[in-house]
Amino acid sequence: MPDLVKVEYKQTGKSKKTNALGMREMQERAFNASTAKYLLIKAPPASGKSRALMFIALDKLKNQGIKKAIVAVPEKSIGASFSSTKLTEHGFFADWYVIPKYNLCTAGTDNSKVKTFLEFLDSNEQILICTHATLRFAFDGLDERKLNNTLIAIDEFHHVSADGDNRLGEVMKNIMAKSNAHVVAMTGSYFRGDNVPVLLPEDEAKFTKVTYNYYEQLNGYEFLKSLGIGYHFYTGRYFKKQPDKEMSALEEILDEKKKTIIHIPSVNSAESSREKYEEVGHIIDALGDLESQDEKTGVLYVKSKRTNKILKVADLVNDNQKERDKISAYLRDSNSPDAIDIIIALGMAKEGFDWPYCEHALTIGYRGSLTEIIQIIGRATRDSNNKTHAQFTNLIAKPDVDDDSDDVKVAVNNMLKAITASLLMEQVLAPNFKFKLKEDDNADDDASTNSPQEEDENTIRIRGFKLPTSQRAKDIIERDLNDLKARILQDDKMLKAMPGNPKIIREVYPDLSDEDVEAVRQHVVVDSVIKNSVIEEQGGKKFIRTAHSFINIDDIHIDLIDAVNPFQKAFEILSKSVTTQVLKLIDEHIQSIKIEMTEDEAMMLWPKIKEWIGRTGEAPNIQSYDQKEKRMSEAVIYLRELKRQRALNEQQ
Repeated sequence: MPDLVKVEYKQTGKSKKTNALGMREMQERAFNASTAKYLLIKAPPASGKSRALMFIALDKLKNQGIKKAIVAVPEKSIGASFSSTKLTEHGFFADWYVIPKYNLCTAGTDNSKVKTFLEFLDSNEQILICTHATLRFAFDGLDERKLNNTLIAIDEFHHVSADGDNRLGEVMKNIMAKSNAHVVAMTGSYFRGDNVPVLLPEDEAKFTKVTYNYYEQLNGYEFLKSLGIGYHFYTGRYFKKQPDKEMSALEEILDEKKKTIIHIPSVNSAESSREKYEEVGHIIDALGDLESQDEKTGVLYVKSKRTNKILKVADLVNDNQKERDKISAYLRDSNSPDAIDIIIALGMAKEGFDWPYCEHALTIGYRGSLTEIIQIIGRATRDSNNKTHAQFTNLIAKPDVDDDSDDVKVAVNNMLKAITASLLMEQVLAPNFKFKLKEDDNADDDASTNSPQEEDENTIRIRGFKLPTSQRAKDIIERDLNDLKARILQDDKMLKAMPGNPKIIREVYPDLSDEDVEAVRQHVVVDSVIKNSVIEEQGGKKFIRTAHSFINIDDIHIDLIDAVNPFQKAFEILSKSVTTQVLKLIDEHIQSIKIEMTEDEAMMLWPKIKEWIGRTGEAPNIQSYDQKEKRMSEAVIYLRELKRQRALNEQQ
């Protein structure tokens, strides 16, 4: 199957080479900022964020007066990334050592882990590993001053949000406000799926940022040469034989020669049969015949119906904890591509899952979260000597639109641009709209009472709009609207009554007055309609609506699609080749949108830029901590964008 997007890389090996202290390129960049009180590291999966944190934490413990380091990860399995590591063997001045008692990413109750967490604060030990949940629970009733002179490191920081109901976000906010603790935040996807920012601008401004994007990493790989992204659409069931064909849509794109992770659809999605174990069976049937299962490891042995080869399959969908622990342990200890061929998963094998031999991440079913898509892509982009190409394929039910409609083509192009921008560690989600009352037909009415910050392009005024009268209602509108809509979607009775019935609001929020119930109801309605929200996502158009919900992509003037190739009851979208240079231009274009500069200033900086290039042999780096170098880089980007815009204007 041809790739929708194919990106070639240089294979310099640079991103995997280490310096005299044993640090890779990204780790060295992060360590250079280790003295920052608040540090935000944005780097892709497999770039070495875990070890970068070890270097930084040990420096703070040994040289910066920090007494303790607490590392919080989203789930227990990811805690293994922060296990004891001998760093001195590679030139660093200290080793990372975690005593078993204070590695809380193990079996045990939340109460016992919170107790151990609190004991750690009063102990002489320096390093503790825990989950986000343990960190949240430990903060119930904890005086933040107990964390003075402590480093708090949050892995997968996108789990935090600025939303007032995000408990982890509230914990972080209180730590920063009420203690002198240092914070290191790490993420491979600095965006969320719910249109809520990870950090408010005023809080983000407190962080020193280290950004290392996918293309810096992949360009420096030793083996992996290219990345492909593809969307493949089908009708009917993905695992059933298609009309006029000898195979199913799954069989068409499933290449048993590639080490593959298959994520089956969520049981609540339209693509799901609602029977997850049966879907695992359908996938095994697509591969061949199940011959046996290893009692010790849990590996399934399947005889291929195409080649007669015995395929080793791991089933991570199985809810039997004993069985899943066996296969998980086998995967964790495997150190050869021959150990497994296919992994079948549902909620697992996404964030933080490390199987470097994976060549193909095949995801079945629509995914509304861009964060999830990027995390899944990351499963296949580890550098490994068994592969030169990595591929992400999304197998999706064909949207219910006319065959000659451009909607799918435009949506795929938008999704590709959103993914590309996201791989560059840019926030691409559309902003939340602000709805206000319009008093009358006078366009200027009420404008004098609003500051420029309050009255921006995302403010929409509606005549006759009901405004909340209590702080409780205001908080619901500002913080709980997405949760309220989600609750409506999950309740068939509510969904049928939506959006005109105020009983819905009264049931969820019985303490509100009639006036405030009506205000909340109106906000739900307009928020749903104006945002093309999921409330009306019937008829298989969720993919199209999601693809249209991103910001910045309309400003990226590039068509990534070459042609639509219809075939029988399924079709795929083919694309032009996207080179590394094109990706660099996309990155610069996104940066140019954020740069505030005049042509006069850029021209004044040009002699300094030429002198810099002549002296260093390189262009100024926009990620530099040197503000003069950063500004020169911004000037270069500004002038290139200005030249491009003028060329476009001349063509029109």
